[in-house]
Order: sequence, then C-alpha cells, then structure tokens
Amino acid sequence: MNLQDFYDGRAFDAYEFFGAHIENKKVVFRTYAPQAREIFVIGEFNDWRGDKMIQEQSSGVWTFISDKAKEGMMYKYCIHGADGSVVDHCDPYGYRMELRPASASIITDLKKYKFSDSKWMQTRDKNYNKPLNIYEVHFGSWHTNAKDENGWYTYDEMADSLIKYVKENNFTHIEFMPLSEHPADCSWGYQNTGFYSPTSRYGTPLQLMKLIDKCHQADIGVILDFVMVHFAVDSYGLASYDGTFLYDLPRNDTGVSEWGTINFNHSRRETACFIQSCAMYWLKEYHFDGIRMDAISRAIYWMGDPARGVNDRAVEFIKTMNEGLQKRMPSAMLIAEDSTSYPKVTAPVEYDGLGFDYKWDLGWMNDTLEFFKVPPEYRPDHYYELVFSMQYFFSEHFILPFSHDEVVHSKATIIQKMWGDYEVKFPQARALFLYMFAHPGKKLNFMGNELAQFREWDEKREQDWDILKYPLHDSFHKYFAELSRLYVTQKALHQEEYSNYNFKWLVSEDPNRTVYIFEVGQGDEKIIAAFNLSANDYKEYEFFADSDCSLSELISSDYDIYSGTTQKGTQIIKRKYDESTDLTSLSIHLPAFTGILYKKIKA
Repeated sequence: MNLQDFYDGRAFDAYEFFGAHIENKKVVFRTYAPQAREIFVIGEFNDWRGDKMIQEQSSGVWTFISDKAKEGMMYKYCIHGADGSVVDHCDPYGYRMELRPASASIITDLKKYKFSDSKWMQTRDKNYNKPLNIYEVHFGSWHTNAKDENGWYTYDEMADSLIKYVKENNFTHIEFMPLSEHPADCSWGYQNTGFYSPTSRYGTPLQLMKLIDKCHQADIGVILDFVMVHFAVDSYGLASYDGTFLYDLPRNDTGVSEWGTINFNHSRRETACFIQSCAMYWLKEYHFDGIRMDAISRAIYWMGDPARGVNDRAVEFIKTMNEGLQKRMPSAMLIAEDSTSYPKVTAPVEYDGLGFDYKWDLGWMNDTLEFFKVPPEYRPDHYYELVFSMQYFFSEHFILPFSHDEVVHSKATIIQKMWGDYEVKFPQARALFLYMFAHPGKKLNFMGNELAQFREWDEKREQDWDILKYPLHDSFHKYFAELSRLYVTQKALHQEEYSNYNFKWLVSEDPNRTVYIFEVGQGDEKIIAAFNLSANDYKEYEFFADSDCSLSELISSDYDIYSGTTQKGTQIIKRKYDESTDLTSLSIHLPAFTGILYKKIKA
C-alpha cells in the first residue's frame, strides 16, 4: 500500500499493510491511531503483558515486529487514548477473531488456501443478460447441527448439502447475510466488530474459502452482504478507537443510527480506505462474486431521511469506492439495498451515477405484498399498484427481493401475508411467485420462501424442513423449483430485460376483473404471462396480441400436480386472426388466483 494513497482516501489495499502479517518468520503488527498516546500489542506470545508499539514519525501508524508471535496466536491492541482511556481493542484489520463473547484477534495466513476456481473466475460476469436467481441464506439457521452446542455447521461442512440444494432448486447464486464478526447472534451480522474477520461461529477463513471454491466448481456464484454504514458499539471494536472519533461520527443526532449502532464518518479519508479496502478484501481474497451493500439510503441521506438532505460526503465516498472496485474487479457485482428514489444509483460514476450494478426494487416488493394482502373484492381499488412498477422499472437495474426483512418482526412470512385462510393462501402464493419470475428484474428469495413456510424466521432455529411431508408444502416446493428452472432456461425471462423494447402490457386496464397480461422478450423469444388475481373463474378470457401467433403453455400455477385444479395439457386456447388489423384474438381459461406462462409461437 502507498501510505499517501491511504491519507488521500485512494487506497483499496489497506488490509495488506495494516493488521498482523507474517513476514520472514516474524509477525509485523500495524495499526492506525493518530491521536493515541501509547499503544501496546498484547497476546499469547508475550503472556498478555504488552510490547510497546512505535509510531513512525507522527504518521499515525504504530508498528511492532515480533519474533515470538506465530500463526494461530491471539492478540489485541491496548490503546491509551487521547481522552485518557485505556482500552483493549481487537485489530480493525484482523483476519480472524475469537468466538463471541471473547474478542481477541487471531494471527492468520490467508495465503495457505489455494483456490481451484480459475475457470469460474475467468468467465464470470455481472449477469446482465443471464439469469440471476439468488438464494439468500442465514448460515447458522439454514440447517442446524445437533452435534454442536450452538447448532452450527462449519463453512465447509455445509458446503456439499447447500450446493446440492441450490442446484436442485435452480438458483444461480447464494447470498449470505453478513459473515463478518459480530458480538450478538440476534444482530444477524449487521452490527460488526471484525470487518475483515469471517465469523468464527462457522469456522475459519480457510474453511470459508473452501465453501466458496466448491460453489464455483459447481457453477454457483456467491454474494456477501456487506455493512458499510455503521458498526457495533462494543468498546473493543472501532468505537473511539484512539480516544477520538476516528471511525465514528461525533455522538450528535447523526452519530447514532436507528439500530443503536455508531455511524461511520465517511468524510474521513482513512476511514473511507478502511471500508473500500474491506469491500476489495472480500472480493479479491475470498473470491466473492458480488457484495450487497446494506442500508445505502442511510448513506445517501442523513439518517436515511430525505428531509434532512443529502449527505454529500457519503455520496462522494460511495462513488469513489464503486468506481475503484469496478476498475479493480470488473466482473464482480455491486448491489445496493436502497429504498430511496435517489436518481442513477445503477449508472456508472462517469455518467454521474453512484456506480452500482444493481439495486433492490423495494417499491415493487412493498406494492406487490400489500396488494396480495387485500381481500379479492377490494382488489379492483388497488389494481394499478401492480401496474406502477413498470412505469419506473427502466430507470435502474433492479433486483426483485423477497428478503429476510419481510419474514421477521411480526411482519409474517410471504405465504402468511396472502389474504384468506390456510388453503386459500397457497394458490395466491403460487400466482405471486409466478408474477415475480415473469416480471422483469433479477430475483432474490430468502430461505423458506420456497417451502411456503408459515413460521417467521428465527436465527436460533433451522428452517421447517418437516413441513414438506404435507402435500400443499411439498407441491409448492416442486412448483417453486420449476418456476426457477423456467426462469434460468427461457431466454425471454432474463435477456435484455432492462431494455424497454423487452416488455409490453397486453392487459393493464381491467380492474373490475383484476386480470393482468404482459409480454416479455424480443424476436422469436417471447413469453406471455397472464394473471387472474380475483376470486372469480373466467372460462374464456379474451385479449389481443399484435401479430399472427399461437401460444404454447409452459406452466400454470393452478396445475393439479401443484395442488391446483387444472390438469396439465387440458387448456384450450382459442385463436382468431384479423388480417386487416394484424391483431390476433386469444381466448384462455383463467381460474381464480392463477398465473400462467405461455411461450409465444409465430403461426
């Protein structure tokens, strides 16, 4: 690392300089604490008594070289702060930490693992014209381990079963909720203390590398949820690191987040280097294929509130970070979780954008789920809520998310949100997910969605796998896997989807019958999606297409093999072509609460 780049906010490799590094059979410890009065490195190699670190010419960089320290030994920095405090801190750049509630860093050599995924790394891209079907996973509660006191599998222990499941359900990528070290299980990894340390709950850094390597060899991408807005309050972490607000905003009305955490000071250049180097670290050293950046709205606006105004320094930091990551890791995906209408989030920085590749479409998610909560007789009044998404869709590169946030905190799971009693919820949920997979945009689903799980997610319990013994859940699971298969194999459902030539409404003005029909795709690759979201059965629903065509049915959410009422292959489609208008009239059967996909075939 060039130290001047670090001071100027341009470094993306700060982790190669700071931290504990094995060099010539010695360990070099470096930390940045410009206002500290004294610093001692304490650890197993000196019986925790402390070796004094030396600051290099008022640079803020403190160094100690040990010939006794070895890989696997624990250590901390005892920092005498500018405010008179004496606090033992974990290493901000440490590669590994103890299991909570312990908090020491652990000397680690990441170079010991040799990846075998060169073919994947050389050919991967951002998936703009490929299917991107993401399975969001909380590692500790996907499956639990009865042999472990906490119920956890290690990263590599779970690799084979997770990969097999993801392949069977036709997902293309796994997105892990934050894996960086955190003190509280209930924070799900969003309140970090060890930003560069994979959580020891599930094993070692090398075991995580093995998991990612195995995923790549099975043609599965891996995305990491990355927290860049705030950090945990625990005194051994980043808070008041040198006795001043080094990483943190001052404790005013913007210094503490709504979650009780401390907000990063993105305007400080050394702090900016810490965060952007951390993003680079996960992409480069662990071969993650993308990072999903959490709570971007809280960086764009002060406290996430547009009324407080734009946080110009944080926005500038995002642009600098994303531009640097795009240049250094051009095939990795940068994804924003952003609930605002701030413009050009997914436009390149050189075109005055924020430089993300994708943005979660939280507006689509909210509108869609709110619609499906409404009783059928009132849905005509809410009809245009499902039309609205396509009015803004082409402004960004959107991912459609049904994430962990929608299945916790008394919000109810996805299927539980559906109107009606137990059995009525299933046909609506089947129609909902067909709508999701047909709608333009990449897809993300949290674990359990594919099972139609009714119990809200709890990080202390594994998914309710036993519900698959019930026919409604088992058939739903098979239906979801088939939807995923169609999405990844039918080009019309994922190619050129961000082009406005790729989508056309065929029916978007029929609120009284609550029917929607649209066409996606281009050229000879076109699919028509039809939805009846009312409680009525329409035996012959007529609509018009713009060319002489016929339809081949791909899937119906009402097939009896998925616990519906329609036998596959019995649908009769009536077709009438008018040469004078070049319009084809098509008549189809639309049962209540049903979605159907058709392949459009030129007659």
